[in-house]
Amino acid sequence: MSSLKPLDSPNASTVRALLLKAMHAAFAAARAETCLRGHLRVQDSAGRTVLVAAGKAAVSMTAGASAILGCDVEGIALTRYGHRGDFTLPAGIAVIEAAHPVPDANGAAAAGRILALAESLTVQDRLIALISGGGSALLACPVPGVTLAEKQAINRALLASGASIAEMNCVRKHLSAIKGGRLALAAWPARVETYCISDVAGDDPALIASGPTVPDTTTQAEARAVLARYAIAPPIGVAAALADPANALPSPDHPAFADARVVVVARPMAALEAAAEVLAAAGYAPMILGDVIEGEARAVGGRHAELALETLARGQRTALISGGECTVRLSPGSGRGGPNAEYLMALALGLSGQPGISALAVDTDGIDGSGDNAGAMIDPSTLARAEAAGIAWGAALDANRSYDSFAALGDLVVTGPTFTNVNDLRIILIDP
Repeated sequence: MSSLKPLDSPNASTVRALLLKAMHAAFAAARAETCLRGHLRVQDSAGRTVLVAAGKAAVSMTAGASAILGCDVEGIALTRYGHRGDFTLPAGIAVIEAAHPVPDANGAAAAGRILALAESLTVQDRLIALISGGGSALLACPVPGVTLAEKQAINRALLASGASIAEMNCVRKHLSAIKGGRLALAAWPARVETYCISDVAGDDPALIASGPTVPDTTTQAEARAVLARYAIAPPIGVAAALADPANALPSPDHPAFADARVVVVARPMAALEAAAEVLAAAGYAPMILGDVIEGEARAVGGRHAELALETLARGQRTALISGGECTVRLSPGSGRGGPNAEYLMALALGLSGQPGISALAVDTDGIDGSGDNAGAMIDPSTLARAEAAGIAWGAALDANRSYDSFAALGDLVVTGPTFTNVNDLRIILIDP
């Protein structure tokens, strides 16, 4: 018998409000201004204090760090278009916006400026790197012999292939003059401190934004193997770069990394736990499935539908909560959408309108794939409403038309940029 207090069965609007409340609690748990406190050291420096930030949380992290340090700082915050926000920054900080997930010339120019700034530092100086998800695509600084157009082509091919973020970043860092520890190499012998908001499974700093200040142990052969695994034919410059020993990443035993400080200040699990607290207070037994769930979005959605139905049969009000980062394999002529919305489409198909089960899935950065939405929601009426609207749900899923399908139903979740990024948040509410 459940130990939870019996509650009246909630109506659809109550369930949706609860899902959104849990979502906002998860976002708040990963806010950069809060997470940096207690980690960033306030120290006097005989030389310069330089902040370089890259990722979707770059500006919020820079604002938070500047407030904590309380000293004269200079530097660059590189973020995605539309993620500047209204944060107040010191006069010495330049904000540059660039493209994500496919890099552009703005990102390439900014990465060049960041490298030059790092190279100007001395042993008396301090470089503080503020790294968050999205930084890998934003820091577009190809190794010699690789053009920006070639990097763009590789990024597009990887994004469409269904490759994991770890696989994509393996290729990216071996084609980059700034990732895979090369930014720390450029700053040496200055002191380097890195503070990360994790958007990767396992919270490995070497994988967050392809680890510009963190040594890496992957090889050029592994990068070539990723391209071969997904049948991606590299452009001539890319193939040559991945075969040139001169482009090998710096060794982890290089003195640039000896005294470096690396701290992960926000993790996906903290966001899941914050959502769980809200749902427990509402009478649901939270079950966190993990923060490292990866795979093709529609496949994960199908598995979670089976789990939700099994949980429903046990008769206890439950919240299934999970994080991680799913991928989408694009079909020829595919439509707009993202992994969270596609996950929900598959989840809805698997549930077949089963009463008592509703769900939300969002990207914590506020942008799910190619739309302007963070994700979407489903409830027991989703498939019936889709049929009434003339949407062939299965065909829409096969054509990657998740954005348009949920938009037609009014079920998109639109938050705008959240200025943080700890991967996806998925919640399934089960009310027997």
